[in-house]
Amino acid sequence: MSENHSLFNKSLNRRDFIKIGATAGLSTALFKPALSGVRINQQRLTTPASSTLFSAKPINPVRIGYVGCGSQGTSHIRNLLRIEGVIIKAVCDIVPERTERAQQLVERAGQPKPEGYSRGDTDFLRLIDEQDIDLVYTATPWEWHVPVCVAAMKNDKHAATEVPTTVHLDECWELVETAEKTKKHCIMMENCCYDRTELLELNMVRKELFGELLYSETGYLHDLRGVKFDENYEGRWRRKFSSTNEGNPYPTHGLMPAMQCFNITRGNNFEYLISMSSPSRGLQLWQQEKLAPDDPRRNEKYIQGDINCSLIKTYNGAMMQVIHNCNSPRPYSRIKLIQGTKGIVQEFNNGTPLVSIEGRSNDNWEPLENYRAEFEHPLRKAMEQQAQGAGHGGMDYIEDYRLIKCLQNGVPLDMDVYEAATISAVAELSAQSVKAKGKPQDYPDFTRGAWKNRPPLPIIEG
Repeated sequence: MSENHSLFNKSLNRRDFIKIGATAGLSTALFKPALSGVRINQQRLTTPASSTLFSAKPINPVRIGYVGCGSQGTSHIRNLLRIEGVIIKAVCDIVPERTERAQQLVERAGQPKPEGYSRGDTDFLRLIDEQDIDLVYTATPWEWHVPVCVAAMKNDKHAATEVPTTVHLDECWELVETAEKTKKHCIMMENCCYDRTELLELNMVRKELFGELLYSETGYLHDLRGVKFDENYEGRWRRKFSSTNEGNPYPTHGLMPAMQCFNITRGNNFEYLISMSSPSRGLQLWQQEKLAPDDPRRNEKYIQGDINCSLIKTYNGAMMQVIHNCNSPRPYSRIKLIQGTKGIVQEFNNGTPLVSIEGRSNDNWEPLENYRAEFEHPLRKAMEQQAQGAGHGGMDYIEDYRLIKCLQNGVPLDMDVYEAATISAVAELSAQSVKAKGKPQDYPDFTRGAWKNRPPLPIIEG
């Protein structure tokens, strides 16, 4: 996600401002009300999705328009410029200096200067309408992910977005419906699926070392109090979300790799969710302890609980817990616990993943590293040198590389719109459950039954 602009300090009204992009011939709902706990129709489509994974005709080179050139967007642009067969044709950000910075990066890489778009919040529509491109990739604040992706698909372009895809159930359905109607890819770019530990665990799961998977515990546990009050970064919009919403708006980093292990939407699926939150304390304490006495932000009120725990039951009986904890003093963690009938793996707070495999570990914990030589994921092994120096330990580069190579070869992407919608639904379902004192919330089936026959993610050779 990028910090490139604020949605909440604009005068536009989310409920009233529906029609946009007259010059582009587009119409999409840009603005949605805050999560309200009002039940939204869970089954908007009735015809089952295809059980065959979607692929499009091969594209080479892949011509890209990039929307949102803040820190994360710029990092992705750097990665894409290192991949053979990529052309950055246009860049867009409401901050002109960031657009210019991106243009300079592309020129220094030896490509023609891309067209720049900086005429306000919806100038991405002009980019999409004017540019002959194959893919629109966005790293804007999350409220803009769906408008950008939907506009791209409706204009015959594939869409890729930073996390989370959305925090609204109706937008989850909008993405699925648009992708199916337009026959275009729509992928949420979850980098943690390409981390060394997660890929090693996935390979061990596929080799059945853990047996039948019964339980996972994952999350995003990251002290973001300083970030949320930094007006030059995500504080201009992420903190505002804490003022109006409950639940877990950011489940993706921990949950998406676990979903791949548990074959969610690909042989298994979520059935229902229950959720509870602690009181809201951390941001209030930060206000009083860190801000100047005359700082108007000291008067802001927050309702989002510091810690949210959601438990999801799957159709095959497994339980998957996901935790959100971003307003507390604590070291970073994604937990990474997977328990099966034959073993367990967990990354403890010191960052050392430990494992115990029945018949191999003598009923003791041992370092997961002991299994790397035998079970290192071939994708990570093949790309370790190539990914050196890229963001987040190289996993950002690998996720961008995989997206481009799948598009170039005309094969299904590693993640698709059904997974993007399914993981994003955690946000509103958790908010609904918290407000209903933990009442179970039935999970929408975005595949409409096709999950039973969709093939699991294979072990990619690279």
